[in-house]
Amino acid sequence: MRYITVENLTKTFTVRKKREKGKLLREKTQVQALRGVSFSIDRGELVGCIGPNGAGKSTTVKILSGILTPDGGTADVGGLTPWKDRRKHVQRIGVVFGQRTQLWWDVPIADSFSLLKDIYRVPDADFIKRRDELTEALNLGDLLRTPLRLLSLGQRMRAELCGSLLHGPELLFLDEPTIGLDAVSKLALRDFLKRENEKSGTTVLLTTHDMEDIAALCPRVMVLGHGSKLYDGALPDLLSRYDTQRVMTLRYDGDLDFPVLPEGCEVSREGDAYRVVYDHVKIPTSHIMSLLQSAGPIREWTAQPQNIDHLIAAMYREMDL
Repeated sequence: MRYITVENLTKTFTVRKKREKGKLLREKTQVQALRGVSFSIDRGELVGCIGPNGAGKSTTVKILSGILTPDGGTADVGGLTPWKDRRKHVQRIGVVFGQRTQLWWDVPIADSFSLLKDIYRVPDADFIKRRDELTEALNLGDLLRTPLRLLSLGQRMRAELCGSLLHGPELLFLDEPTIGLDAVSKLALRDFLKRENEKSGTTVLLTTHDMEDIAALCPRVMVLGHGSKLYDGALPDLLSRYDTQRVMTLRYDGDLDFPVLPEGCEVSREGDAYRVVYDHVKIPTSHIMSLLQSAGPIREWTAQPQNIDHLIAAMYREMDL
């Protein structure tokens, strides 16, 4: 069932430059953050949104959460227009900004949760049940009486996520929720979000620069660049266009004359280990292996695809982002 429908969203910001010496007024420039962005999301979908800085990801989230009003276009979220029906709209959404907080800095997080309960008018019984479920799932039980300012970054993000879900939102916006987190905290957050999506059917829109988040959570991904939507589909289909580089590392038994490889292969050596980088679309792996095996018996051999962040960087370069 269609839950979010966005048609031709546009948004332009006026940016004032630093006043130059000798001038009375600062110069203004127009920055077009969104240029006719359109997409739709079904209820219960978990969708990732990627793109370089300034692509329009956060602007899209702020419009859909009712914080910003677009210059043009339409958006329907569950039958409501976010910036027109904001009071009703915010009652059924949750938002986590990786660099912002909705909890109170100097009070225990349990008190912040109680304030959010009153703001969203959650019945006492529902609040206690939901709070206990979330604090157990996010491992926050021992931290409830601790002020937010005394928590680590990973603990704060878990508390923020808990606060955003206390009222049982239908829709959850996550804007770079794992920024600055260590590996253990990232894994815990990803596992929780996956369970929450499956158990509660919460619709999730995730914007991030961390491709591991996207790969772990999102069957579908959108790419924004220069304020426009450049891709919308499955992540494997997107990466297949750029997942062309392979890296082989091998060691031989004894000394040998390393074979001459086809043009386009990059060969380097560290000690007795050879490293071969090649494009497996242009040069079949079987051909490379036959050449390498002809030089002598191979003692060790490993092969791996290119790092996923390098793939996305290559995609951005090709799309001129």
